[in-house]
Amino acid sequence: MGHYIEVEKNVRLFVEDIGSGPPVIFLHGWPLNSRMFEYQFTLLSEQGFRCIGIDQRGFGKSYAPATGYGYDRLADDVKAVIDYLKLDQAYLVGFSVGGAIAVRYMARHGGYGIRKLALLGVAAPSFTQRDDFPYGMKREDADAQIAAVKKDRPQLLRDFGDKFLAKGADADVISEPFKDWLQQLGLEASAWGTVRTFESLRDEDLRADILQIKTATTIFHGSLDTICPPELAKQQLNGIDGSTLVTFEQSGHGMLFDEPARFNKELLAFLK
Repeated sequence: MGHYIEVEKNVRLFVEDIGSGPPVIFLHGWPLNSRMFEYQFTLLSEQGFRCIGIDQRGFGKSYAPATGYGYDRLADDVKAVIDYLKLDQAYLVGFSVGGAIAVRYMARHGGYGIRKLALLGVAAPSFTQRDDFPYGMKREDADAQIAAVKKDRPQLLRDFGDKFLAKGADADVISEPFKDWLQQLGLEASAWGTVRTFESLRDEDLRADILQIKTATTIFHGSLDTICPPELAKQQLNGIDGSTLVTFEQSGHGMLFDEPARFNKELLAFLK
């Protein structure tokens, strides 16, 4: 079933909630929504798991206020959903910026209600380069991407989709209609939510947050990822005590689409 959950006054998030069993919370990437995990929802609900997909504010079916797109507020939104649904011992699965929000959640709320954490192609510790952090996107390139959203959002989404998937693998596995579907998920977002969440991607720094994570953590990352380069996964691995890294050699940013069979196998191994 779907819920509309009020996370602050006049702001409601759409939350998909199917299946029964141990709860698995999914946090989607920019600029998509929780439907990006529909194949995992189908599989896991058959395997005895309860799948909970949160559309972040500004995306999918959720409300799109003008403000509230910083990581603190987005992490508090996750806490509000966990409280409303009375979740405990949940698995938290975050993809890209969803993983960054998961990292902030774990630090800001002490891992409340979470049993294990999975970080998929995550934009952390920092999505953009800094004076003492040479990994990730250059700030001027992030600014150019924001400008492109404001100028021609459909074209930007098409260009971003081309970077999202691995070159080579997509010719055999990923159809043109599938790429169109991914773009449509992006078009369902609000323009301002798309911009302001990317501004948070550009500006937020999670280097202190990852050091605070004490929950068992598995990091999933594609070797061919050009959006969140593999060096970010190494930084996560070094910063999170006891974490493990699963590498997808044939995958770009979207390893769940580039290597779906292997991704689902590794996700089930993480859950079981």
